Amino acid sequence: MFPFHGRGRRLSIGEARTRTGGERPEAVLLDVREKPEWRTGHAPGAVHAPLTALAAGGTLPAAARGRPLVVICRSGHRSQRAVRLLAERGADAVDVKGGMNAWAAAGLPVVDERGDGGSIA
Repeated sequence: MFPFHGRGRRLSIGEARTRTGGERPEAVLLDVREKPEWRTGHAPGAVHAPLTALAAGGTLPAAARGRPLVVICRSGHRSQRAVRLLAERGADAVDVKGGMNAWAAAGLPVVDERGDGGSIA
């Protein structure tokens, strides 16, 4: 079970990186921003599932199904909404405080859709 499961729990950037990084990550980093934002820049290894698609009844990508989720957006607002929606569907999910803005500000890598250096839109 996810060791920090619980509604309202938010992870710091460092906690998010620890939980979703390395060779055997314990959770999936799920980016819920829209496609143009994703293309411009996202965390390496993140899985993309736009909040608008999830809210419309879309399913999670295969790589995120049945796994603990660390949900991220640009600033942390959409990810909180996504966590509530995903929890209602039975997912074990927490969000990242400060989102991709905080990720980039912490000096963590951001890549574009080609895997080159990206930026946060």
